[in-house]
Amino acid sequence: MADSIPLNPVRNNSKRIPYYNSARLSRYSLEDEPSNLDEMPLMMSEEGFENDESDYQTLPRARVNQRHSGLAWFLLGGWKVLCGSCCDCLAHICRRKKELKARTVWLGCPEKCEEKYPKNAIKNQKYNIITFVPGVLYQQFKFFLNLYFLVVACSQFVPSLKIGYLYTYWAPLGFVLAVTMVREAVDEVRRYQRDKEMNSQLYSKLTVRGKIQVKSSDIQVGDLIIVEKNQRIPADMIFLRTSEKTGSCFIRTDQLDGETDWKLKVAVGCTQRLPAVGDLFSISAYVYAQKPQLDIHSFEGNFTREDTDPQIHESLSIENTLWASTVVASGTVIGVVIYTGKETRSVLNTSYAKNKVGLLDLELNRLTKALFLAQVVLSVVMVALQGFVGPWFRNLFRFVVLFSYIIPIRHRPDSEDLGGTLTQNEMIFKRLHLGTVSYGTDTMDEIQSHIVQSYAQATSQPPSGSATGATPSRKTQASGPKVRKSVSSRIHEAVKAIALCHNVTPVYESHAGVNGETESAEADQDFSDDNRTYQASSPDEVALVRWTESVGLTLVNRDLTSLQLKTPSGQILSFYILQIFPFTSESKRMGIIVREESTGDITFYMKGADVAMASIVQYNDWLEEECGNMAREGLRTLVVAKKCLSEEQYQDFENRYNQAKLSIHDRTLKVAAVVESLEREMELLCLTGVEDQLQADVRPTLELLRNAGIKIWMLTGDKLETATCIAKSSHLVSRNQDIHVFRPVSNRGEAHLELNAFRRKHDCALVISGDSLEVCLRYYEHEFVELACQCPAVVCCRCSPTQKAQIVRLLQQHTANRTCAIGDGGNDVSMIQAADCGIGIEGKEGKQASLAADFSITQFKHIGRLLMVHGRNSYKRSAALGQFVMHRGMIISTMQAVFSSIFYFASVPLYQGFLMVGYATIYTMFPVFSLVLDQDVKPEMALLYPELYKDLTKGRSLSFKTFLIWVLISVYQGGILMYGALVLFESEFVHVVAISFTALILTELLMVALTIRTWHWLMVVAEFFSLGCYLASLAFLNEYFGIGRVSLGAFLDLSFITTWPFLWKVSAITLVSCLPLYIIKYLKRKFSPPSYSKLSS
Repeated sequence: MADSIPLNPVRNNSKRIPYYNSARLSRYSLEDEPSNLDEMPLMMSEEGFENDESDYQTLPRARVNQRHSGLAWFLLGGWKVLCGSCCDCLAHICRRKKELKARTVWLGCPEKCEEKYPKNAIKNQKYNIITFVPGVLYQQFKFFLNLYFLVVACSQFVPSLKIGYLYTYWAPLGFVLAVTMVREAVDEVRRYQRDKEMNSQLYSKLTVRGKIQVKSSDIQVGDLIIVEKNQRIPADMIFLRTSEKTGSCFIRTDQLDGETDWKLKVAVGCTQRLPAVGDLFSISAYVYAQKPQLDIHSFEGNFTREDTDPQIHESLSIENTLWASTVVASGTVIGVVIYTGKETRSVLNTSYAKNKVGLLDLELNRLTKALFLAQVVLSVVMVALQGFVGPWFRNLFRFVVLFSYIIPIRHRPDSEDLGGTLTQNEMIFKRLHLGTVSYGTDTMDEIQSHIVQSYAQATSQPPSGSATGATPSRKTQASGPKVRKSVSSRIHEAVKAIALCHNVTPVYESHAGVNGETESAEADQDFSDDNRTYQASSPDEVALVRWTESVGLTLVNRDLTSLQLKTPSGQILSFYILQIFPFTSESKRMGIIVREESTGDITFYMKGADVAMASIVQYNDWLEEECGNMAREGLRTLVVAKKCLSEEQYQDFENRYNQAKLSIHDRTLKVAAVVESLEREMELLCLTGVEDQLQADVRPTLELLRNAGIKIWMLTGDKLETATCIAKSSHLVSRNQDIHVFRPVSNRGEAHLELNAFRRKHDCALVISGDSLEVCLRYYEHEFVELACQCPAVVCCRCSPTQKAQIVRLLQQHTANRTCAIGDGGNDVSMIQAADCGIGIEGKEGKQASLAADFSITQFKHIGRLLMVHGRNSYKRSAALGQFVMHRGMIISTMQAVFSSIFYFASVPLYQGFLMVGYATIYTMFPVFSLVLDQDVKPEMALLYPELYKDLTKGRSLSFKTFLIWVLISVYQGGILMYGALVLFESEFVHVVAISFTALILTELLMVALTIRTWHWLMVVAEFFSLGCYLASLAFLNEYFGIGRVSLGAFLDLSFITTWPFLWKVSAITLVSCLPLYIIKYLKRKFSPPSYSKLSS
C-alpha cells in the first residue's frame, strides 16, 4: 500500500533520500490500513506515477527548466532574472563568508585567540560612504520608466537628436534624484546614530589590574565582562560567576525569542566556587565552544581548568550561556565572551533588510511599458507617413524623444497574511474549580475568609495538628455543618498546593538574600510585602503565587532546599524540598515532594495540563467538562493534585530514583519510569484557570481584518498549549470551529500520513509546531502551503526567528498575495523585513521591531485604522494620481502628434522648453497633487465596512481597463484641443500655441475637479493658485508663446489675449473637451454607482 503512494519532494535536497519501501512504512500502514482508499498521492500530477524513484529528485527542477526557456521568456522579464543572478553572484564573491569554526577561548586572554574574530559592533545601515550613491541610483533606475528618462535626457547631449533645452529633461530628473538622495541620507544617518548609541554603551571589563570601562564595540573574544542588573548583554558569553548566593541568575530573552518569561541560567561551578572575583586570573582555564550557529535553544561546549591535578572538566550546555541582546534580570554576572558581532546568535538570526516594492509600483511599471510600446509605434507611424525619407532613423529617435512626455517620471518611495502579537504577557488568575463549587474573580474574598478561618482554627488547636490546618479539625469536630467544613478544608488544601508546587523564587530589592536561620523579628522585617518581587521561568507560575498571596498564603522565601510560607496571621510555615521534577513539553507537568518541618508529613504535589493529568488523578466526572469550559473562555488550565507519602514509601522511591539517575543507558526513560510509579491514583484538588490578558480591542480588530478578506496566521515562539489558548481567547479561531493539531512528525513517512489526515479535515484551523513544519517543508513544501492556505486560520508555535521569516517568504512564493507581518520583539525583525509590509509595535519587548518596520504603531488595535483607512486611501489616491499623471503626459503627446502630422510630419516640438517644464510643474502640479487629499468615504465608514477594503483586492482602481479609459480620454481631449485651435484660428495661425496651451491648462484643471470625490479647501486653493500662475506667465513670458521654431520670431501681444474672440474660442474648445466627460460621469453615478457611494450618500 505504501509503495503506491508517490512521495515527491519539492526541494532538491543535497542528500539523496531513499525511497520508502513497504517494510520501512509498515508501522504506518498498520495504523492507517482502513483509510488507505482516501490516501491520495500528495503530488497531484500524473508524472508522479510515471517516474521511477531515480527521477524523484530531478522532477520539479526539470519542470522549472522547461518553463524558463526561449526568447519570449527572455524578453518578458528573463533578462531581469539573469541580471539579478549575475549581481547576486558578484555580491556573493565580494562578500564571501569566512568559514565558521569551533574555538578554544582562554579566560581573560583575548591575545591567545588563534584567529581574528569579527568586531563586536552592531550595523543596521544599508549603505556605506562608497556604496551610497551607486546603491540609491540603482534602486531608482532599476525601474523601467526612470531608466527610460535617463536615456532620453542623455540623448539631448547629441546635437542631431537635440529637441529643446537641456533643462527641460534634466530638471525633473535631477529634482526626483535629489529628493530621493536626501530622504535616503536622512534614514541612513538615523540608522547610524542608533547603531552608534548601542555600540558606545559602556561595560566593565575585568583585567589583571582591575576593572576598566570598555565600549560595547571594543569587546573581544576572551574578555571577562561584568554585566549589571537590567543591563543588556553585549556579546555571547559563558556564565562564570554571579553575585547571587544560589550560583544562578535570571535573564530576560524577549528580544531574542519573544518569550517574556525569565530564563534561569547557571554559573560554571568551578569559577562560581572561587573565593573572590580576582581569582579568575590566578587560574589557568579555557572554554571550548562549538562553531557559531543559528539555534538559540542549544549549545555544546566544555570548561577545562588546567592548573589542578587532575584537571577539572565541566560540560557546558544552554543553561551556562548568556546570549547577546538578552537582559540580566537578577544580580550581577561575569562571563567570558565566546562569540562577537556577526557571529552572535541574535545577529545570525536577523536577516538583511531588503528594498520593498509596492504592488502599485509594479502595476504602474507594467503600464509604463505599455505606454512605451505605444510611443514607439506612434513614432514609427510618423516616420512611415514621412515615407522613410532621409535620415529616417534619426527622425524616429527624435519622435520618440518628442513623445517622451507620454511617460511620467516618478519618485519611488519605499494583502495579505499576518503574523501578530496579541497579548500583553500579563497573567491574571481568573478561576478556581473544586468540582462541586467554582470561584471566579468576584468571589475570591470567600476563599480568603476560608483561609483565614482554617488557619485561625489550626493555631487555636493543640500543637499536634498545627500544620495540617483544617483537616484534623474536620475529624475532631463532628458538630456543625459538615458541607461547609469540607468545602473549607478543600479550599485550604488547594491553595496550599498551589502555594507549594512551583518554581518561583521571591526576591527582595533591599537584601541580597534571606537566610533560613534568621530570627523571627528580622525575618518579618525582610519579608515585608513592599519590596518583594517574584521570579520564575513562566508568567503562569508567578500569577498563581501572586494569587495565593492575595488570598492570604504568601511565599516569603525559597532556596534550593527549602521554602517558607506566611499565613494570614503572620505565622511562618517551613517546608523542606526533597525532590523537584521540572516541567517539560513532553511530560506537560511538574511535581515537587516536600516535608513539612513542624509535622514531618511528606506530600507529593503535582500540577499540569489536563491531557497529562487526567490519567494520573483518581476517577472523577467533572474534570474533562470543566477544562473544556475554561478553554472555551480562553483560559490556560492547570490541574492540581497531591499524594501523601509515608516515610517508607518515600525512602523506597528515593533509592530507585537515585539509581536510575546514575544509569548510563536510557537514563531519561528510567528516571521517567521511576517518577511515574508515584504518579498513580493521586487526589484531585482543583482546576485553575489563568488568563493571558489580550491587548485592548484584539478581538474586534481580528474580526475586522477577517471581514476585509485578510487571512491571518499566528507565528509564535510560545508552547503549543499557550498558542492554542491565545488563538481561542483572541477569537482568531472561532468558538465553534474545529482545531487540527498537527501531530509531531520527524521523518518523511510520518509527514506524509499526517498531511493526508489533515487533507481529510474541512474548514478547521491548523496548529503546527516549528519542528513538524520544518519536516513538512523539507519534503512537501508545495502541498503543505496549498493545504494550509485553505484553512481559515493557522497557528505555528515554537517558531524560531528564522522560521518566521521563512514562512513569510514561502507564502510570497506560493501564493500571489502580499504579506504583512506584525511583531513587537527583536525576534520578529527577520519576519518584518521579509514581508511586503512590516508593522512594528512598540511594546514591553522594546523598540527593535518598530525600528526595523515600515510602519510603527503603539498598539495592535491601530492596525485596523492603518489598513482600512490609511492603507485603502493611500492605494486609491496613488492609483488616481498615477493615472492622472499619465493622462497629463498622453494628452500633450496627442497634441504633438496632431501638430506634427499637419506640419508635414516634422519632428519639431509644439511647445518650447520652458512651457513644457511649466506644464509639468507650476501650472498643473498643485491641483494634481492635491488628489492625495481626496477620500471617497469617511474614515468611520471605512472602519465600519471592512468589505470596502476587500473590494481593493479586485484591483479595479488601477488596471489595464481603467488605463485604457484614460488613454481614450487623453486621445479625445488632445485631438479636440489641437484641431479646435487649428480650426477656430485659421486667420491668426501664429496664435495657435497660446490658444491651445491655454485650453490645455484649463482642461487639466477641470479634469482634476472631475476626478475629485470629496472637496478639501486646499484643493480649491491649488486650483486657483495654478490658474493665477498661468495668467501671470501669459503676461510676462509672452515670448515663449510663438509656434516653436516655425513661428520665426512671431511673438504674442497682450492686446490679443484680452479680446473676446480669444476668450470665447478658448472656452468653447475647453467645453467640448470636458463637458462630455462630465455628462458620462453623471450618468454612470446615477445608473451604476460604485460600492462606496451607497455609503457616502
